[in-house]
Amino acid sequence: MPDHGFGGLRVLSLESRRAREMGQLISNNGGQPIIAPSTREVPEGPNEDELKFAADLQQDKFGAVIFLTGVGTRHLAQAIEAVCPREQFVAALSRTKVVARGPKPVAVLREFGVPLTLAVPEPNTWRELVQALDENSDKIPLRGQLVAVQEYGIPIPELYEDLAKRGANVFPVHVYKWEPPEDTAPLREAISALSRGEIDVVMFTSSVQVHHLFRFAEEMKSREALVQGLNRAVVVSIGPMTSNTLSEFGIKVDMEPSHPKMGFMVKEAAEQSKGLLTKKQAMPH
Repeated sequence: MPDHGFGGLRVLSLESRRAREMGQLISNNGGQPIIAPSTREVPEGPNEDELKFAADLQQDKFGAVIFLTGVGTRHLAQAIEAVCPREQFVAALSRTKVVARGPKPVAVLREFGVPLTLAVPEPNTWRELVQALDENSDKIPLRGQLVAVQEYGIPIPELYEDLAKRGANVFPVHVYKWEPPEDTAPLREAISALSRGEIDVVMFTSSVQVHHLFRFAEEMKSREALVQGLNRAVVVSIGPMTSNTLSEFGIKVDMEPSHPKMGFMVKEAAEQSKGLLTKKQAMPH
């Protein structure tokens, strides 16, 4: 058994797009990786939202456009390409205020050549986004403005509410939706393993993973056993939004990394999991 990092603990990751990378990180940090992809991004474009967004953007109707994810930014540009070619997309965005939540949309927008008005700092939740807008209200006035928000699979009503409170007229742009993976066998097996108490550490990198895990547990009539399994294991969450979702399902988060990035998450979980697990096992159930 490895004596460094996780020390041979069984570590479940529900990561999909970067599943291989996550498995390697867990192995490198002394864990036994159990990878159960839980989501699949399904582009929906060009849908009604995207076509309306493209038309309004080219007519300079938006006071600001907020990009929440790198994948979504790229999907949106591709979806509207027939009605708003890339050069027109970049030119229209260059005439408005562009806000990016975190490093991924920043990287895609820079690659496209779009000038950024504001990049939101870590941990990049909707709360930091609203705070950053408040702190830059002279640069990005919201009152009376039509503000487009590129969604990332699920709406964020709290963000829309806060923007509306500041006088913005919010236009959510639904870009893609999250579906379960085509092969659900690893996810179902992970639910069974958690229910049997065979998982020591569980890592969540998005809220959608939580929803899909519970959706399949309900189908398997294993919700209660899943909750017990999660409460026995060390639960690691990438950041506040995912932690909020876990708490809505009655799951206590044991740790969040110092930065919402996979590398930090795995390394810090490896350093802390043994101690956290010992404490949890000593607590009366």
